[in-house]
Amino acid sequence: MNAQELLEKIHRLEIKTKGLTKHIFSGEYHSAFKGRGMAFSEVRNYQIGDEIRTIDWNVTARFNDPHVKVFEEERELTVMLLVDVSSSGDFGSTERTKKDLLLETMAVLAFSALSNNDKVGVLFISDEVERYIPPKKGRKHILYLLREFIAFQPKNKGTNLNNGLKFFRNTHKKRTICFVVSDFIDDSHFIEGLKITHKSHDVIALLLEDPSEYELPKMGFVQLFNAETGDTTWVNSNDSEVREAFKTDFKEKQQKLLKDFTRNGIDFAVLNTGEDYIVQLVNLFRNR
Repeated sequence: MNAQELLEKIHRLEIKTKGLTKHIFSGEYHSAFKGRGMAFSEVRNYQIGDEIRTIDWNVTARFNDPHVKVFEEERELTVMLLVDVSSSGDFGSTERTKKDLLLETMAVLAFSALSNNDKVGVLFISDEVERYIPPKKGRKHILYLLREFIAFQPKNKGTNLNNGLKFFRNTHKKRTICFVVSDFIDDSHFIEGLKITHKSHDVIALLLEDPSEYELPKMGFVQLFNAETGDTTWVNSNDSEVREAFKTDFKEKQQKLLKDFTRNGIDFAVLNTGEDYIVQLVNLFRNR
């Protein structure tokens, strides 16, 4: 992809996702993530119904008229996107790959954060930390993050989310909203890493999947290839028992993963390359 094609793709992505952010996520993002606390805003005249404990006695004595302190939620938040850049993201049997879905999800989350004046940063993870872009505010920074993701070529093919989670914990001491966007095809004990991270941060898991991972099409003997390990295996996709075993294996692994998320208090959404991921994100935000 040359520079001109890259700019055009970023421009189309911005138009699409900013529209979604404005019309669909207008209040969902704001209400889903709480600020760090309440901060003093102003003093105003007492009104019937105000709590007695909010009265500012110094100002009341000075003006001989009851005044109360007004507090507002501190809204400035930091959002970190921990994104899986391993080779399994190149897979896709629909109009988009997992990587395409990941990119659009990143854009929606980033522009939602931008509309709320929050900082956004990104961590690219394969089986090691590939790239870290610290959180900043502003449209220019968001476009930079998206451009870097599109053009990025990871050094490694595998996945080890624990390495990324550990790096994140070491670099972010203050409470941060942490989206982990991955297909979670990872042999490391990442659930423990998510659990530890969730003690200090607001962790949300976004699970990427593709229909062909559980619906094997009838194509005779086909060779299945693991993009991360390079392993291959042949299966007879015309055999109904093979297809059913293929689907059952995938669903059992996924259900175990989702139960692990729930047991450890981690909110999640399953995003499918063949479905409308916006519905899943909206439901995730509304349920928080």
